[in-house]
Amino acid sequence: MTARALIIAAPRSGAGKTMVTLALIAALARRGLSVRAIKAGPDYIDAGFHAAASAAAVLNLDSWAMSPALLDAVMVQAATGADFILVEGAMGLFDGVAGISGRCGTTADLAAHFRLPVILVLDISGQAQSAAAVVRGFASHHADVRIAGVVLNRSGSERHRSFVAEAIAPLDIPVLGVIPRDDAIDLPHRHLGLVQASEHENLAAKLDRLATLVEHHLDIDALLAVAAAPTHGEPQAAPCFSPPGQRIALARDGAFSFMYEHVLAGWRRAGAEIIPFSPLADEPPPESCDSCWLPGGYPELHAGALTAAQRFRSGLARFASTRPVHGECGGYMVLGAGIEDASGARHAMTALLGHATSFAKPKLHLGYREARLLCDSAIGKAGETVRGHEFHYATLCASDADEPFSELTDAQGRALGKSGGRRGMVSGTFFHAIARG
Repeated sequence: MTARALIIAAPRSGAGKTMVTLALIAALARRGLSVRAIKAGPDYIDAGFHAAASAAAVLNLDSWAMSPALLDAVMVQAATGADFILVEGAMGLFDGVAGISGRCGTTADLAAHFRLPVILVLDISGQAQSAAAVVRGFASHHADVRIAGVVLNRSGSERHRSFVAEAIAPLDIPVLGVIPRDDAIDLPHRHLGLVQASEHENLAAKLDRLATLVEHHLDIDALLAVAAAPTHGEPQAAPCFSPPGQRIALARDGAFSFMYEHVLAGWRRAGAEIIPFSPLADEPPPESCDSCWLPGGYPELHAGALTAAQRFRSGLARFASTRPVHGECGGYMVLGAGIEDASGARHAMTALLGHATSFAKPKLHLGYREARLLCDSAIGKAGETVRGHEFHYATLCASDADEPFSELTDAQGRALGKSGGRRGMVSGTFFHAIARG
C-alpha cells in the first residue's frame, strides 16, 4: 500500500470535521492528487459529501460492526489507485460504546488499528488558552493514538488566534492552520444530519470556496508531511454478505440513497450485478433481476410522489410474488401500508408488509444493533447474526400479523425484542446491516 492517510477528528460533534475534510479533499484534488475519503462509523450523509468532493465512492469503517480483517479489506480497497486517504471521524475522537478494547466503534480505534496520525479540529469559539488543555488531554489519553497536529476552527480575530496558538506551542503539537469564523461556509442540517449532498444546487461552488479557504489558512504541505501509510493485517477476502441474487435491483434516488459501498463492492466481487432503478421516477424493479433491495433514505420527504408512483408500486408487488425483496429503514417504511408525515397526513405505500409508520410524533431511535435472523433473507440465513445500526425518527403506528424478521440486542448485549417483518418473499427492518456478526 503506497497511499498515505490522515484521520480528521475532533473533541465533539459540530466542531467542523466535515467542513475541514471536504475542504482538504477539494484542495488536494487541485494539486492533482487522487484522494479517497472514508467515513468513520455508520454515517451515510457525510459520505455523500465526500463522494461529491472526491468524485469517488466513499467507504465506511466501523470498529464495532466490522471485524479487524474486514476493516483491513476496506482500507485496502480505499487505497487502491489513491495517492491520499482522508478518514473523517465520527462524533468525538474517543466517543463510542463500552466494549472490547479496539471494538468500541470509536475513531480512536481506527487510529490505533491502522497506526494513523490524527489531526484534531478544535472549535475555539468561546475559549482561548483553555484550548491547550483540551489538546493536552487528547494527546495523552491513549498511548496508541497520536495527535499529529491541530486545526483551529472559528477563530474570532488575529488576537484570538495568537492566544490559542501560543498556549498550545509548549505541547510540541503543531498548529497546522487557523480557520476564521464564517457562517457562510456552514452546511444546513435536517433531522438525520446534514441536508444530503445531492440536494445542494451550488455544492460545486461551495467546495471550490472551501478549497480556497484552506489554501489560505492551512499549511497543506505540513499536513501532508505528517501523513502515514496505514498498517494492516491480512484483509478478509470474502464479501461481508453473500449477494441476494445474481442480478440485484437496487432502488437509487433521492428517497433511497443510504447504501454502504463496502456491501455493494462485496456483492460485485462475488459476481453479482447491481441494476439501479428509481421509484421516484415511477420505475419498477427490472424484470431481468432476481432480487430487489430498497435501502434507507428519506421516503417521508417524498411520500406523495411514492404514493403516486403506480408503475413502481404495482411492479414491485408483481416482482415480490416470485422473487425476494428486502427493505432497510426507509425501504422498510415503503414496504409497509403507509407513512404518516409530520403534519399527520397519511400516504399509502406498497402494503407488501402490514405495518405503518409515522412522523407525527417523531422519536429518535439510535444505536448499534446485533440481529439474530429468524428467517432466510437477503442478508443471511436463519440463525445467523448481523451487526448494524439504527438511526431514524419514525415510529410504528400500526402492525399487522407479519412474522418478525429478527431478534435484536444493543451494543451491550441487552435484549431489544423482535424487530422487522417478513411476509412471503418480502422482508424488512429498521436497522441497516453493516457486516456479519
